[in-house]
Amino acid sequence: MLLTSTLACGGGAEGGGDESLSSREQAAFSGVNGEYCLVSPYNCKLQVSGGNRVPTNDPADDDWGLVTGVPIRNGHGTVVGTNTRASAAFNHGQTRTFAGELHAFAVSTSNSSAGWLPISAILGRTSFEQKVGHVSALGAGLSKLGCYAIRDAHDPVLELKKVVYDSTATHERAGDYLPLVRANGARSANLIFNVPGMALGGPAVDHFPAGTKFQRLDVPTEHGVPSIDIPLWVQDGAGRYRLQSGEMKFLYGYVIAATGTRRNGWMAYDALQVSAGCP
Repeated sequence: MLLTSTLACGGGAEGGGDESLSSREQAAFSGVNGEYCLVSPYNCKLQVSGGNRVPTNDPADDDWGLVTGVPIRNGHGTVVGTNTRASAAFNHGQTRTFAGELHAFAVSTSNSSAGWLPISAILGRTSFEQKVGHVSALGAGLSKLGCYAIRDAHDPVLELKKVVYDSTATHERAGDYLPLVRANGARSANLIFNVPGMALGGPAVDHFPAGTKFQRLDVPTEHGVPSIDIPLWVQDGAGRYRLQSGEMKFLYGYVIAATGTRRNGWMAYDALQVSAGCP
């Protein structure tokens, strides 16, 4: 299977335009983290078909109804707010247990972030449990590289750039992968299953606060460098996101949550700072 994509191959200078890009067909292959992977066997779709969301019974609507007033937890299990939204979409395969109760990973919550919500709060719980599945990114056997921590800051200019060429979506922004200030006043960032901008979706699989340690791993890639860079896009004269403005680098590694659970995935380099003492 081939996927035509546009990858940066130069320095990613501001306004580089088409001259700094190389369009090539990428062959999808079966890898460690899934059956449809690009560039790295650890950069794979959550599932080969069916999309990144847990489907409802309405093909036109990914949102599941919710009981309000339940706690929102981050990846450490810490309560970061109370959910007041009456519905939410959930990413496929993501369940964890906190405080003795099974939770699912909501794409967006009233904390202005992704987060874990108790499955008991989902209307149509039985149907959801039959559909959610379970997928975890892997990392056994990969060598450790540097130790990082999630930053307590972000670049507001970088935040608004798009990770998808000619995007018309509300999101698909670099800010989706940065430690933004949330409704509770604290910064936090997504751990993702695959790299955005490659037609894989860049879905979040966990969410952690600033200061959380991230242990980088020596992940194999087609180009031999243990990271993946994607071009970023700003508006051109026609108001469309088709003008390249730099690149965004993604690293593979893991977080050891406060619960003791190891969570593997990709994080934006711009969301991290060099640290020490990673477990």
